[in-house]
Amino acid sequence: MNQFSVIHSTMTLERSYAASPERVFAAFADPAEKRRWFAESEHHDILAFELDFRLGGAERLQYRFKGNAPIKGMVLTAEGRHLDIVPNRRIVIAQSMSIGDAPFSAVLATFEIEPSGQGAKLLLTHQGAYFNGADGPERREQGWRALLDRLNMAVS
Repeated sequence: MNQFSVIHSTMTLERSYAASPERVFAAFADPAEKRRWFAESEHHDILAFELDFRLGGAERLQYRFKGNAPIKGMVLTAEGRHLDIVPNRRIVIAQSMSIGDAPFSAVLATFEIEPSGQGAKLLLTHQGAYFNGADGPERREQGWRALLDRLNMAVS
């Protein structure tokens, strides 16, 4: 693949939760809660997790892969900025990701939260640019599906 290639992709994922919109929103806003469902994993060691949840606030996650992964020992960094926050209803974040010093994606992610029956509906619209053949839309969708399942466990 061309060393200067880029793939653009937009995906939407929808989930229903048996928790209030306020509870789902809080799982994004509280640093300790978000770290549990978003950052922690048996597949990597967290080196840094920072969350300044306010308009214009930054978010940063850095971890080292472990196990039998082909990229074992490499460091992934995800950095974002909150572009829009509507309490209990919407979060918009722009994020970049890199492994070592090599950027591999840039994303605009919009999380919309609405009341639904006895709980909440979450709609994620994820607009990504993936650089030089890295990562890719399919893998990112797989990752977000798993994260939204973890979010469900966190708010239940």
